[in-house]
Amino acid sequence: MRLSLLFPVLSPSLLVLSQTLSSYISTEQPIAKTNLLANIGAAGVKAPGAKPGIVVASPSTVNPNYYYFWLRDGSLVFKYIVDEYVSGRDTSLLSHINDFVAAQTILQGVDNPSGTAAAGTNLGEPKYYVNETAFLDSWGRPQRDGPALRITALTTYANSLLAANNKTFVTNSLWPIILKDANYVSSFWNQSTFDLWEEIQSSSFFTTAVQHRSLREAITLANAIGQTSQVSAWTTQANNILCFLQSYWNPSAGYITANTGGGRSGIDANTVLASIHTFDPNAGCDATTFQPCSDKALSNLKVYVDSFRSVYSLNSGVAESSAVSTGRYKEDVYQGGNPWYLTTLAVSEQLHLALKTWSTAGSLTITSTSLPFFQIFSSSVTAGTYSSTSSTYTTLTSAISTYADGFISIVQKYTPSNGGLAEQFDKSSGVPVSAVDLTWSYASALTAFNARAGLLSNSWGAKGLSVSGTCQSNAGPTVSVTFNVQATTSFGENIFITGSDPALSSWNPSSAIALSAANYPTWSVTVKLPASAGIQYKYIRKETDGSIVWESDPNMQITTPASGSVTENDTWR
Repeated sequence: MRLSLLFPVLSPSLLVLSQTLSSYISTEQPIAKTNLLANIGAAGVKAPGAKPGIVVASPSTVNPNYYYFWLRDGSLVFKYIVDEYVSGRDTSLLSHINDFVAAQTILQGVDNPSGTAAAGTNLGEPKYYVNETAFLDSWGRPQRDGPALRITALTTYANSLLAANNKTFVTNSLWPIILKDANYVSSFWNQSTFDLWEEIQSSSFFTTAVQHRSLREAITLANAIGQTSQVSAWTTQANNILCFLQSYWNPSAGYITANTGGGRSGIDANTVLASIHTFDPNAGCDATTFQPCSDKALSNLKVYVDSFRSVYSLNSGVAESSAVSTGRYKEDVYQGGNPWYLTTLAVSEQLHLALKTWSTAGSLTITSTSLPFFQIFSSSVTAGTYSSTSSTYTTLTSAISTYADGFISIVQKYTPSNGGLAEQFDKSSGVPVSAVDLTWSYASALTAFNARAGLLSNSWGAKGLSVSGTCQSNAGPTVSVTFNVQATTSFGENIFITGSDPALSSWNPSSAIALSAANYPTWSVTVKLPASAGIQYKYIRKETDGSIVWESDPNMQITTPASGSVTENDTWR
């Protein structure tokens, strides 16, 4: 096959852009890697006081203070590091990986506000001090994506060791960590969690997607090393998670709803990040796992990107077929609500992964779901399958490649001369803002560059998975919580409770839980709630005419114990 059929021919003007971008990447790539490693203790020059293998989210200590180890960020960073090592691109990273393994063994034994190590409920803790001690202040907890992402990083390393006949280290050092995390995922996947932005407590597409991947990886590893006692239970829950994953798709609007709660549109970078972090090079354009080139993921990408075209002044007047700066979600106000480097890079990464998949397959397929995305680049294109030998394929992939590069070009434009990547860049001026030297920003740049170069991670088993006809939930461990509230009422009024957990009707007042007035003016009800979970709630009055009166803000909150029962005594506010 001629090379021109595999790689679109660029016009002279686009070739100049490509060369300029390639020059940026060749310069930025080593800077990003150096700065990423500088944020990892104990040798990292920007991570003083951090223990070996601990990733400092950012050296920033004020407005905002990110001088902590976030399990999510750290695991994503180490997935990049492990991929570099196992691919043979950088074997010098081995010491960092082994430091990370040792650090995770310690952190899994740390009791924290999310729970205890003995019960295994502490694994939902989002962040720690860099000296490997518990962060005890209030925070959005639990966050249930961290254990899943740690599984993915460690199973990638484990598989490379097995290929090198080093089963002993895998069994003795890696498997105990993976086992605890997989049991946590299997037990708690169906319980509410704070999303990856640590703002909304509900169910999160990103969390569900990475939990599904992680259990499949743990199952494969368990079979490979003969540790199969949990495989049946994990397989059942992996199938349930995959079934639940489908529920996030919004067919009428053509996008993936990022979170089931929160009162926002649900259009969120969460979904793009989930697609790239669950990419499987062997799965093709599978829509069941929302692979980057699947019709659902592409439709979602268009809706996500377009949602920012009128939000930032940086994007003013940019054509629909051109890249724009993107952020977390259009309603964002954090630090002024700006574009993020990592979210803008994620769009490019998804598109380049899609391009690579089409190139490998030798064709691309357009469905009615993905048609609006492809019509950005060719208004007359119709649904169908197009071979790589066709002019339609060449036209589309050439335009999409240019579009994908445009998102990296935006990052290039707003990268300062020293190559440093902050968390955000100002929506009007493009000046870097918020946390400096964000480790996740560097990791995102490096993985986006790798995707553009066609350097792919290994398969995790997404190919050929099917969704069961009936989704089953997994309640996991529960505790009895008695809610007592002192409230005087008029004749015909009744007191109800609703809150963030499905057992409390997920903030739906029409199905709120009625309290008993048997001990009036104390109203009471006992509810089974998830163990070791942070749950928000409020009491409401339902009047005789059906109208509803809510308690005043803020929401009440309880962190349930790991076992047993607990009583909450409140007064109507």
